[in-house]
Amino acid sequence: MKHAEKTPSSSSVPDFLADQISQFRRRFRGDVILPDDSDYEGARRIHNTLFQRYPVVIVRPHDADDVSAAVRFAVQQDLPLAVRGGSHNNGGFATIDDGMVIDLSRMRGITVDAQAHVARAQGGITAGEFTAATSAYGLATPFGDSPTVGVGGITLGGGIGWLTRKYGMTIDSLLAAEVVKADGRVLRASATEHPDLFWALRGGGGNFGVVTTFEFRLYPVETVIGGMLMLPATREVIRGVIDLSVRAPEELGIISAVMRASPMFGLPESMAGMPVVMVLPVWVGDVEAGQRALDPFRKLAEPLADMTQPMPYRAIYEAEGGDIPEHYTSVARNFLADSLDDAAIEAILAHLAADRVPSQSAMTAVQIRPLGGAMARVPTDATAFAHRNANLLVVAAAAMFDPSEYDAHRDWVEGLYQAMRPGATGAYLNFLEIEGEARLREVYPDKTYQRLAEVKRKYDPDNVFRHNQNIAPAGAAR
Repeated sequence: MKHAEKTPSSSSVPDFLADQISQFRRRFRGDVILPDDSDYEGARRIHNTLFQRYPVVIVRPHDADDVSAAVRFAVQQDLPLAVRGGSHNNGGFATIDDGMVIDLSRMRGITVDAQAHVARAQGGITAGEFTAATSAYGLATPFGDSPTVGVGGITLGGGIGWLTRKYGMTIDSLLAAEVVKADGRVLRASATEHPDLFWALRGGGGNFGVVTTFEFRLYPVETVIGGMLMLPATREVIRGVIDLSVRAPEELGIISAVMRASPMFGLPESMAGMPVVMVLPVWVGDVEAGQRALDPFRKLAEPLADMTQPMPYRAIYEAEGGDIPEHYTSVARNFLADSLDDAAIEAILAHLAADRVPSQSAMTAVQIRPLGGAMARVPTDATAFAHRNANLLVVAAAAMFDPSEYDAHRDWVEGLYQAMRPGATGAYLNFLEIEGEARLREVYPDKTYQRLAEVKRKYDPDNVFRHNQNIAPAGAAR
């Protein structure tokens, strides 16, 4: 996937737009950033450096009224529109060439009602910021594994992380949302207010409007067992980790990565490049019971490192980062499955061999997340995320710090993905790149897709919000 290179000068404001944007800038209460402004270069950059795009204008609203004004202006001027939250999305949808970016990063307010176990957060807040605020009350909402992911993006795509088996997906905690429609009107969506829109927001992505406020249910989560258990990667260990993860008590959420070892994970230099399984657990419940639940993993092989320990839940997010740059080039392919067969495990080990990985400096891995538990007890038609019965989420991924290595790593990821996927039962929106209509149909079964298209026709008939994993309005040509 190559992207044409542009320059800032090629995205200067066209003469016919200059007056309109000048007038808009005077009445807009938030920030308006143009190509000639000193902060434009930093403002246009997103998480994945693969996407170098140059908007005509970037706006940073303060509230829903600002967002409404920005949407109305973009529609009036026929400007393509992108919405930016945490900007982690693999498809690069947080930026756009020759259009408007609505950057929600100024909208990070949160209020916590500890007695009611409810939090209300603006659309630009990150998962780490949200968790830090709610952890002060011993409460949490299930998110993913990264503190810098935007709450808006992970929620609208579903939300699968450490607490999924215990408390469900992120969308299962969503109580209501304030949404700016394509015509600029502001709606509240909940189980009793615009319930069709509320259904679609829970897994349907950014197709229906800009969510400016989320209202979430909170759960008691204080001390957990977290950290890292590192095991040698053999076919027996990988099989054991998968089987134990799926059968574990619901209190145990695990994200495992089969990868090549690096000193950055606390291992000695002598182990660099060794195939390993990095097991990242989060146990919610009695600490002694949690240690017993982790013992079978430790017995799969002599651990190379065991850094698991009791800790505050917020520390799970605080620990991420290290020496990893904020911006890098990445590629990923994902699928949902009931299991991984022996051929898939052999493919993982083969692709991680020293002569198969494209670069020793990049991070290449297969991530495996066990599902089930509370997530599976939600009816398949209750939300736009419909793959409730899958046992595993599997992701082949590479992250590199030299963009020139992208093509080689894309081929590596694609080859491994194709080798693992014969047992696939679906795909997960939040890890999907620009992979075509057939892959989008793997995310949404036919009945779900058609229902989403009907909701799209009702709330965004002109497909204003199309810079995403797009679902066209029912009856519209794709």
